[in-house]
Amino acid sequence: MASSLLSQRNDSAQSLKELFEDITAPRLMRGVLSILLAYGLTWLVIRFTTWLSEKVPRRFRLFIKQAVPFLKGIILIVVASYLIQLFVDLSATNLIALTGTVAVALGFAFKDYVSSIIAGVVTLFEGSVRMGDRVKIGDYYGELVDYGLRGMRLLTPDDSTITIPHSAVWTEAISSANSGRLEAQVITNLYFSHQVDVETVTEILYQAAYSSRFTQLKLPVAVLIDAKPWGTEFKLKSYPMDARDEFVYKTDLIRRTKQTCDRLQISYPDIKLPLAAD
Repeated sequence: MASSLLSQRNDSAQSLKELFEDITAPRLMRGVLSILLAYGLTWLVIRFTTWLSEKVPRRFRLFIKQAVPFLKGIILIVVASYLIQLFVDLSATNLIALTGTVAVALGFAFKDYVSSIIAGVVTLFEGSVRMGDRVKIGDYYGELVDYGLRGMRLLTPDDSTITIPHSAVWTEAISSANSGRLEAQVITNLYFSHQVDVETVTEILYQAAYSSRFTQLKLPVAVLIDAKPWGTEFKLKSYPMDARDEFVYKTDLIRRTKQTCDRLQISYPDIKLPLAAD
């Protein structure tokens, strides 16, 4: 029994030795150059698509950005195939040895990394999130600006870049505000006292939305009202022409509404905040 196990181990070692015995300095140089070329091409793809997305008509911007993960994937597959062909002799025996060795290595050393890669591939082809989407993953919200091998990067409203591993799709709920579309609904909350005339405030909100230069007039505008113990809450639901203008748009709506309300002396809730503890 022991001799059989030892013989199998020696055969596996011999197969691995044969697998990589043709590695030479010229081949190593070609391998390094191919990796550098892949990084260069990836950088060019990102730069070019970013530049092109700002030059084409607005409706094509997200379509161009959404091509970036696929182009990066093609570059990765081509380079990986070339490196395997360059360094590995994939005979039937060697392929079995390589598969077993890689499986053990990945299982113990790169379990989380491989899980993120698989999750990234699944998410990419499912299309649950796309480049340019405004998404909320866990506690983070922002625009999806990069889709890498291990994770995705979100640009938050305060200009922070958050990297989230793709494996989060297995455990976190993901909310997308625009799901690949250029427009995303923006909800602007405004609060007034119980004494205000509801019809007047509703009309002011509609006028604020329809007069804003950011509003997509082809999509519906709605005003919802809710009563709170301390006042009346108005929710203005509307769409900017470009989802990335979300916060500028919301600021514009609030500014327009407050200017009109102040001119008409419409009252706000009288909320007395508790004094801070010493």
